[in-house]
Amino acid sequence: MKFDRRSLIAALAAATSATAAAPVFAREIAAAAREPGQRSGIDASSVGLRANAAEDQSRAFQRAIDSASAAGAVLRLGPGLYRAGRLTLPSHTAITGVAGSTHIVLAGAPNMLTATGSNYVSLSGLIFDGANVPLPAQHGLIHIAQGRALRIAECEIVNASGPAIKLEGVQGEVSGNTIGACDTAIFCVDGRGMKISGNTVRAGGNNGILVWRSSPGDDGTLVVDNRIEDIANKSGGSGQYGNAINVFRADNVIVRGNRIRNAAFSAVRGNAASNLQIVDNTCTGLGEVALYAEFGFQGAVIANNIVDGAAMGVSVTNFNDGGRLAVVQGNLIRNLVPRRPAGTDPNDDAGVGIGIEADTLVTSNVIENAPHAGITAGWGKYLRDVSITGNMVRGAGYGITVSVAPGAGTTLVANNLIAGARLGAIIGMEWKKPVTGDLAQDGAARYAQLSLSGNQVR
Repeated sequence: MKFDRRSLIAALAAATSATAAAPVFAREIAAAAREPGQRSGIDASSVGLRANAAEDQSRAFQRAIDSASAAGAVLRLGPGLYRAGRLTLPSHTAITGVAGSTHIVLAGAPNMLTATGSNYVSLSGLIFDGANVPLPAQHGLIHIAQGRALRIAECEIVNASGPAIKLEGVQGEVSGNTIGACDTAIFCVDGRGMKISGNTVRAGGNNGILVWRSSPGDDGTLVVDNRIEDIANKSGGSGQYGNAINVFRADNVIVRGNRIRNAAFSAVRGNAASNLQIVDNTCTGLGEVALYAEFGFQGAVIANNIVDGAAMGVSVTNFNDGGRLAVVQGNLIRNLVPRRPAGTDPNDDAGVGIGIEADTLVTSNVIENAPHAGITAGWGKYLRDVSITGNMVRGAGYGITVSVAPGAGTTLVANNLIAGARLGAIIGMEWKKPVTGDLAQDGAARYAQLSLSGNQVR
């Protein structure tokens, strides 16, 4: 973060004031903690915080946080509204409120809570309202960096003009929260073993949950059992925004069991994310590719998902940039549309169930109502070692298309059931142009790299 001279002097003055007052509050809290029969936490009203006060209480709030953390006590806030901002959380901060009733509104500062290098920080049962105040660039309403054992649980966060929660180099858990009317709900950068679970995200202006790294590497974040709905794309672009879950350059991430509904672009978009697992998610009402593994990744498993309504169900792509090695298995994909959102490449496929390019197994998927094609293999010369077996395609334009352009590699198409393909069951393509008749009937023998057997067409 950049400071100008004036803000630095103000910050030093505030810190001096807080330091002078802290011993008094520390003595009060320590005494309360020692008294027999007292709760393990400290009532915030006993140390100067007043619910429903009209004024900004940031200084009193900071003194209470510092003193409670120093004493190893939980700071307990009662019901009501508290106005505060630019609060710093030291190690062992624990703040809890009455779920649905303890309301902290941003006041007098560009962000609400920050911590750098703090461990064992816990926030629970609180409502954080960013009041749509513009946040500093690259900052979240709640901004935690370089800490471990973080816990943000059962809170509600609303009206953040940037990320509601931004984490940098953090280990811990964000679970059971409700986040709405924010630009981005949760932005995790360079995670050190994060679990993002059981959250409800609604009405995101640009993205839902982001798991990114500043450079490619192991991350291991778990994004599991979240409910993500109504993610818009206010900033435009061709896929940078409008995603329910986006994993970028972060390896070994698991995205599992999420319910995703109505996203302008993708339900789950993996970009240069190796060993990504996208499994057991239910995704409806997507504007572009529902489940994506793109650009320079090596290794993806996309399995046992439901996709109902998208321009494309699954895309495993960008062999030209090193994207390769995947399993696409057991997915149910239906009701696709023949167009992508404005801003995307007009050459990109739409109305396709599954599209793949390199070193990929496609098996045991069910695809229904794909206007263009059930399964597409390859893009011109960008096709290598693909196996398409045991799938069911119903009601498509083309059942399966395979690139037979010069330079295209080996493809196995076997034991698939193709029903009601209006334009042909299995068709050879050169880029976007069909160049063969129905290879399920005749003609496959002239392509040495293409092996067809056991397919049932009706």
